[in-house]
Amino acid sequence: MFQIGDNIVYPMHGAGIIKAIEEKEISGEKQQYYVIKMLIGNMQVMIPTGEIMSSRIRPVTDITALKHIISIFHQGESDRLLPWKQRYKVNTDKIKTGKIQECTEVVRDLMRMKKEKALNTSEKKMLDNAHEFLISELGLIKGITENQIKSFC
Repeated sequence: MFQIGDNIVYPMHGAGIIKAIEEKEISGEKQQYYVIKMLIGNMQVMIPTGEIMSSRIRPVTDITALKHIISIFHQGESDRLLPWKQRYKVNTDKIKTGKIQECTEVVRDLMRMKKEKALNTSEKKMLDNAHEFLISELGLIKGITENQIKSFC
């Protein structure tokens, strides 16, 4: 499905690049693995090629989707009426999907809330992580400008 050099997004980890496809023997069983260099935390992960679909790894969004992402970020509606525990669960579920639109919504909503009042520690950490995931993917989109990336800060 993926090739060496492909830019990908791994939900809850951010963007990365497939560096290799290797065969490894673990517990006496040989399997092919994608070797992925993650941009956040300078980490390397290995995922069996047969489990790539269930891992929700996807290609990096392309430039044509960027206009929609920017629109979500600037004009979308925020649901501010949820109690924080419920809001935290909803936002966690959105980030777990690995979809850039969902992550954008989380960043947008938490940044808006932060302007009105201080976020609790859990939501501060969630905002930092979601923002880092979003920026890591935006940096790999071909054709994006530095100013477009900065509009998400």
